[in-house]
Amino acid sequence: MATDYGYDSGLGFPETVRRHRVPAGLRAPFEGRTWREFGYVLLSLPISIVMFTYAVTMISLGAGLLVTFLGIPVFAAGLAGCRGLGAVERARARGLLGLEVGDPEPLRVRSSGFMAWIGAVLKSGTSWRTLLYSVVHLPWAVFSFAVAVNFWMYGWALLTYPLWFWIFPAYLGQDGLQLYGDETHHIYLNNPFEIGVTALVGLLFTLATPWIVRALTTVDRVMVHGLLGPSRLSARVVELESDRGVVVDTAAADLRRIERDLHDGAQARLVALAMDLGLAKEKLTEDPAAAARMVDEAHGEVKTALQELRDLARGIHPAVLTDRGLDAALSSVASRCTVPVQVEVDLPARPAPAIEGIAYFTVSELLQNISKHSRATFAAVDVWRVENRLMLQVVDNGVGGADVSSGSGLTGLAERLDAVDGILVVDSPVGGPTRVTAELPWRSERV
Repeated sequence: MATDYGYDSGLGFPETVRRHRVPAGLRAPFEGRTWREFGYVLLSLPISIVMFTYAVTMISLGAGLLVTFLGIPVFAAGLAGCRGLGAVERARARGLLGLEVGDPEPLRVRSSGFMAWIGAVLKSGTSWRTLLYSVVHLPWAVFSFAVAVNFWMYGWALLTYPLWFWIFPAYLGQDGLQLYGDETHHIYLNNPFEIGVTALVGLLFTLATPWIVRALTTVDRVMVHGLLGPSRLSARVVELESDRGVVVDTAAADLRRIERDLHDGAQARLVALAMDLGLAKEKLTEDPAAAARMVDEAHGEVKTALQELRDLARGIHPAVLTDRGLDAALSSVASRCTVPVQVEVDLPARPAPAIEGIAYFTVSELLQNISKHSRATFAAVDVWRVENRLMLQVVDNGVGGADVSSGSGLTGLAERLDAVDGILVVDSPVGGPTRVTAELPWRSERV
């Protein structure tokens, strides 16, 4: 086994990358993962029996008592117990299968009291999914237990047959393992060739068993993730809540940036301009020549302030984007880049203004990164539409090494895109080139 040391881009710590000289198929029967998955299959049968028995008993009892008031509390208690058993199954899947499945949404009890709790349990989709899991998992657990145990036992038994075949003539009174037998014919595996073939068949069984067990536990992973994990709706709600926080933080940061730029730039320049004009007004009668020079300087300050205001307005939302669309706006941004940029926009129509603005600022920030950090001599921007997605791609021939997980501006850009169901993919090996691809949902412009 050879060991290399790589770099974990997600955490920033060095990680050990192991290269095995033994092929995966030969080392699979001895790997810890195989034994953990086999242990999971073995435990599934007794646990599934307990879960099935509890679920069927409680639900049947509750259904039978529905003619009285006691049926509803018993029904709710049965569902709550299934939720508890579902938590045990999630923990077992995390420990033995390494399955990272989130906890489902908690009970939403709107008011205090026992009846409110019963209503929350009965209305929760998680309760009914765990009940379904408790019922349908037993047949699968029986099947997977039988398949895994038989393959495992027969594989190792046949593989080790050369070590224990002597038991048959010594203690059982027959020549070897009986392959076939009736009243007149008996076939035993007792000569060296037959013993070797038996061991070879056992080897094939032993090598195939880990992959069979892995396939069986894949079904378990799907069931645990689909029935015991969070529902798609709840996961979407959590994602939208997170995206809303990102949008609010981004908007607040943009407002602070605009306020800072106004205060430190145009506002300070206009204040100085007002003071200069006041001094020029006082000198107008005493020293007209000095007043004229001060007015001329003030005129230059006015031009500079206007340029800063134009730049600030362009940073908020450029007029060319509203008037002429992405093609003209991106060409304008590319003309201000420090390296030559080729821009190609192939869109059948203009997207919605919000999507168009995000696409513009995404390309603008990427081109700023190229100007500041890439040391490139050429860059290209491509924009096109694929079905219901707006695709952006910015490529440069710089030094590379850009990383979304490093906490740079790319991280904030990825969060902004994620807030609108967008994706940012960065391919930037050290030494270059760098290729940044962004996807945005396509929404057509409303006329």
